Amino acid sequence: MKRMYYLLLLGLILPATTQAQERPTGQAFTLEQCVSYALENSYTIRNAAIDRRIAKAKVKETRGVGLPQVDASLGIQHNQKLRRFFGRNTTDSTQFSFFQNIPGAKSGDIVAGQNFFQLKSGGDAGLTISQIIFNGSYLVGLQAANAYRDLAVKKSQQTTEEVVVQVTKAFYTAIINTERMKLFDNNIGRIDSLLRTTKALLQNGFVEGIDVDRIQVTLNNLNTEREKFKNLQELSLELLKFQMNFPMDGEISLLGSLDDISIPENAAGYEKDWDLTSRSDYQLLMANKRLQMLDLKNKYAEGMPSLVAFANLGYATQSADIAGIFRTNSSGVESNEFYGPDKWYSYSTFGVSLNVPIFSGLQRTYRIQQSKLALSQIENSSKLMQAGITLETKSSGKVFENSLKTLVSQKENMQLAQNVARVTKIKYEQGVGSNLEVIDAESSLKEAQINYYNALYDALIAKVDLDKAYGKILPTTQQK
Repeated sequence: MKRMYYLLLLGLILPATTQAQERPTGQAFTLEQCVSYALENSYTIRNAAIDRRIAKAKVKETRGVGLPQVDASLGIQHNQKLRRFFGRNTTDSTQFSFFQNIPGAKSGDIVAGQNFFQLKSGGDAGLTISQIIFNGSYLVGLQAANAYRDLAVKKSQQTTEEVVVQVTKAFYTAIINTERMKLFDNNIGRIDSLLRTTKALLQNGFVEGIDVDRIQVTLNNLNTEREKFKNLQELSLELLKFQMNFPMDGEISLLGSLDDISIPENAAGYEKDWDLTSRSDYQLLMANKRLQMLDLKNKYAEGMPSLVAFANLGYATQSADIAGIFRTNSSGVESNEFYGPDKWYSYSTFGVSLNVPIFSGLQRTYRIQQSKLALSQIENSSKLMQAGITLETKSSGKVFENSLKTLVSQKENMQLAQNVARVTKIKYEQGVGSNLEVIDAESSLKEAQINYYNALYDALIAKVDLDKAYGKILPTTQQK
């Protein structure tokens, strides 16, 4: 009995343990992992991939225009009242003998004195086949389809670049805020230690109560600022999750520290082996230009002759009424739906069609003019973009170098402020310094720390902007 009890207990515990192991937990990411996750899960990246698939299907669609086009048709019609046919009058009674052999025809369906006949019901089943032999617009369309696919690839690359920039900036914001949270904890711990020391000095009569109050106010302010900054840190992580398309209700943490992030000493190396075509926006503009050039080429091709081969194959029948199409024939052989042996008669037509545009009311001329003007706009945009990219690379380089100088200066100031705060605290604890000097030193240290991390953030963002300006935000394998 005990053995059965233990088995039942294990049966209840093991599933619960398995479920606990399968419950999702927080995930930790480095910058590279954040970018990789975003590239795999971002909705904008997915839409860009769908655009590439659409472009690929568009190419196949265009190629299909040049393949044989086959259409099948099947129709039955009944004319309640036939159109009047006009023919040659005749008084020869032998002319009517031909019409008397028409299956299902009544004497009332034949108009005396006319060499014609037309039954009220009919059916037709046929195939229409056409094949382009020469069409200038089709040949240009094949080139345009490939250009359209290339445009989709360039758009996808630009979208990828934007996602990488957004995720990188969000990661830098979050990791700097994480370091500042550690800084808050260190400052609070140092002030708390100072407060305990001051309280001990107060008990021994070496300081006044106001000294304790001043330090207590400083500690309270630090705790309040830490709580506010904690909310800001949580918000920066939410922004990072949004840019990554990470589940918003999931937990995320960051791996690594600021020491793992390398910042070049200057922007001089960026200009080496740099080419304007490395910019995704410039590549996109050039793809649009090629499409516009092909559009202009197509406008000219519309004025060229086109040659198409065609064939019409089928079977047709007539009857005095619709029911006659389905009835048995005179031999008593049962007709199989539409395929009665003596009811349906084959026909076929083969030929080629040559279309030569002669005059379109000057429409084609003005379409060509519009296409040329649109191409001129793109060429002007290209020149403007080249000047803008040159300005962007120079300005981003200057901003980056200035941010590096500010970072070096603020780092030195923070180190000096740390030393001043340390010495001031030692002097105060030894009774040769004042409480106000300690509070001022801590306030200066906090300000120096804020300035340093602001300068560090500016330098990191400037580096991202510099990489983007020189088209180096993506790895080489992803740029191709």
